[in-house]
Amino acid sequence: MITVYGQCLAAFVFGTTVGVLVQRSRWCNTAALRDAMLFKSYRNTKALLIAMMILTVGFTAMISIGNGNPMRFDVGINQFIGLFLFGIGMVFAGACTVSSWVKTGEGNIGALWALLFLIVGLFVSSLVWSFSFWPLAGPSMTGQANAAALQLGFADALTLQRDTGVPAIVFGVIQAGALYTLYRLILRRERAALVPQGQETPTSIERAASPALGCAATMAKPVSSTRDTLSTLGE
Repeated sequence: MITVYGQCLAAFVFGTTVGVLVQRSRWCNTAALRDAMLFKSYRNTKALLIAMMILTVGFTAMISIGNGNPMRFDVGINQFIGLFLFGIGMVFAGACTVSSWVKTGEGNIGALWALLFLIVGLFVSSLVWSFSFWPLAGPSMTGQANAAALQLGFADALTLQRDTGVPAIVFGVIQAGALYTLYRLILRRERAALVPQGQETPTSIERAASPALGCAATMAKPVSSTRDTLSTLGE
């Protein structure tokens, strides 16, 4: 059995490694979704899909062999509303929670404010949870479908394994397959968007039109896109 000091050391090593990888790769969940929808850029989207495939198979495999202890919570209309509002907040802030921590460590004041008010919002939510949460947490969130409270019950691989008798890893592989299909569709769209070889690009046309009167033609400056002008904490 690992000691408390060993657990702290393992957490420090793991957290430091993940932090370095996130900082160097400019990982951002907000950019993964926003850039794909607004700018047709899929760099972070592909990384997010790969991470989801690995996590899905890994966690469901742990559940199947009996060592998994996943977090369980009811899925209902309140989750959909809350996630939608949280997504809007991430887009306005220009970063997800992960990239906010990274950028705060880099000295970004905007990320510091986003992270500060995230903490404030969570604290205020914890104060009013028992008094104004709709629907009430105790009576309605029982793990079973409840139409009156707009709750769908538990929705996780462990519940599916228990109710159907099918190992959780099967559902994990199915979900990973769906994610891989989406990944392949993104790759196909990126290839289709590439300029065919032999076709003149705007830069080459501009160079050809430049007068070469005894001196080198001036290089055309690339035009900044809308995406370049939008500040993103995850980039």
